Amino acid sequence: MRRTPARLAVLLLAAGAISVPAAQAAPADQQRQRDFAAAAAEFGVPQDVLLGVSFLESRWDTNAGTPSTSAGYGPMHLTDLRTAGVGTHHDEGGEDPRGDDSRPPLHPEAGPPVPPPDSLQSLDTAAELTGVDAATLRTDPAQNIRGGAALLASYHRETGDWYQAVAKYSGSEEQSAATAFADEVFSTIATGVERVTDDGQRVSLAPTPTAAPKGVPAAAGPIECPQGISCEWIPAPYQEIPDGYGNHDKADRPNSQKIDYIVIHDTEGYWTNVLDMVQDPTYVSWHYSLRSADGHIAQHVPTKDVAWHAGNWYVNAKSIGLEHEGFAAKGTWYTEAMYRTSAKLVRHLSDKYDIPLDRDHIIGHDNVPGLSPIRIPDMHWDPGPYWDWTHYFDLLGAPLGRGDTGSGDWRPNTGMVTIAPDFATNKPAFEFCEKNVPLCPARGSTSVILRTEPRADAPLLKDIGLHPQTGQSTMHVSDVGSRVDSGQQYAVAEVRGDWTAVWYLGQKGWFHNPAGAKTAKPAQGKVVTPKPGVQSVQIWGGAYPEAAAYPEHITPRDFIPLPYTMPAGQRYTLGLTTDSEYYYAVDFDTSDHQVVRGETKFVQVQFGHRIAYVKADDVRILPSWAPN
Repeated sequence: MRRTPARLAVLLLAAGAISVPAAQAAPADQQRQRDFAAAAAEFGVPQDVLLGVSFLESRWDTNAGTPSTSAGYGPMHLTDLRTAGVGTHHDEGGEDPRGDDSRPPLHPEAGPPVPPPDSLQSLDTAAELTGVDAATLRTDPAQNIRGGAALLASYHRETGDWYQAVAKYSGSEEQSAATAFADEVFSTIATGVERVTDDGQRVSLAPTPTAAPKGVPAAAGPIECPQGISCEWIPAPYQEIPDGYGNHDKADRPNSQKIDYIVIHDTEGYWTNVLDMVQDPTYVSWHYSLRSADGHIAQHVPTKDVAWHAGNWYVNAKSIGLEHEGFAAKGTWYTEAMYRTSAKLVRHLSDKYDIPLDRDHIIGHDNVPGLSPIRIPDMHWDPGPYWDWTHYFDLLGAPLGRGDTGSGDWRPNTGMVTIAPDFATNKPAFEFCEKNVPLCPARGSTSVILRTEPRADAPLLKDIGLHPQTGQSTMHVSDVGSRVDSGQQYAVAEVRGDWTAVWYLGQKGWFHNPAGAKTAKPAQGKVVTPKPGVQSVQIWGGAYPEAAAYPEHITPRDFIPLPYTMPAGQRYTLGLTTDSEYYYAVDFDTSDHQVVRGETKFVQVQFGHRIAYVKADDVRILPSWAPN
């Protein structure tokens, strides 16, 4: 490509080969913006297109040089599966995804891994086009942007059209997915966006008129997806197998049971393997899978039916499960494309089933309680501490803490807080994201660590359910025993200087919450506390009926309280109130499936990192600011 003098000057300035007088020098935090301008000029790519593609992949972040959940590096998400490696389940434990004690535990084994597609190795082509080695393209933001610009330019030469070039950049093999990705990029260009990246760079994309979106054709099959996103029907099999049946249960929700939850998972596997597993009748199921590179969605189970995904039968019967391609520890960030289509899907399901958009109802797999004490240590912990709940709820149009009382001094006592760390700068020192590697990369995180005292070197809290032998929590990336996440709400126990304590698993958990850099927002709402005269309240992993509610042909569930209690004087935030229910579905023949309903009412509380339930007769519900 011919380089004009002006274009050459842009390149030399970006490379530092020439300088400008100090009075005219651009601020250091605008270097990323200059890198985009230089790469666009060098390779003849419209700057708004380059910025739009990068935003939909990474939001212009560097993510500390770590790979995304689909092996992408840097602002342009150049994929290098060879270096990122094929992730596997990371200490996920032996959870029974179905979680129904009326049936034998289900511990299916995944089939042999299928090689990921060649589309997850775009970095090699970028290296050939730019002459820059692979390691530099992965770790140097400016060179990574050049690599992405070179790829886009090459795709434009192939297609002769920038829209088609952007669609090809998605790596999507399905035309509908490629079209949806390009539509989202050009929609972003049309609306414009600006933000500060995870490494402090100010980048902006001014609103720019674009051609109308191409639009995604309606998918075939019983798809339950909103319009405008790429969605296909890949059914999970409901069929008999030699030792029973798989891999989900037929139901008639919401006519039979209200759907209260949407559970966010990650797949712990790449797309092809995930689709193979969900189509295996001997494996388990979930309602939707979402692909990392482009946000494409596959639906597997009708939302009226019960999938086996959350490890807790009560929650399974009341929820919809979404699996996002990725790894809770191995790959540490999720693409903007997947965040956006996931948010559109959740908004659609929220509207359809009247599910509130808050962290009491939109929960992670790591927030699902064990249904009995023996199940707690094996419960899964995805999507992990690197899922950006704050950004996700912004995309949902329901910003976390939107009803809170402001960012000022809340010591007049609203009685509760919403956890709200700054994702980019909040970097807990987690351990063993990689086996045999003690320290995880210093990465932005949604998680805040709790201590037994108001000091940074105080011990972590104890979780006697998760750690039955010692109770002692650790900084292992999978250990949620002394950890809170963005959007979760807790009752305030005490404030000392820059430290705030909340009630957590029957203890006071302290976190650093200094003025000017708060990790929590003051909030108002309702809290749950033991009734006067009740010394402690039992904690439950579900809301099952009393034994008398079961008909003669159904054995009552052996419902055991969890190994925690809510002592008198402590408070926990209210999630929802619910009647007791048990969905009896143990045979392939659906004729005897039945929802057993009891008289006992339960209250959902934010008891630790996970939600829990208490019997309504044991507690009273108060405004968070009211005295006991």
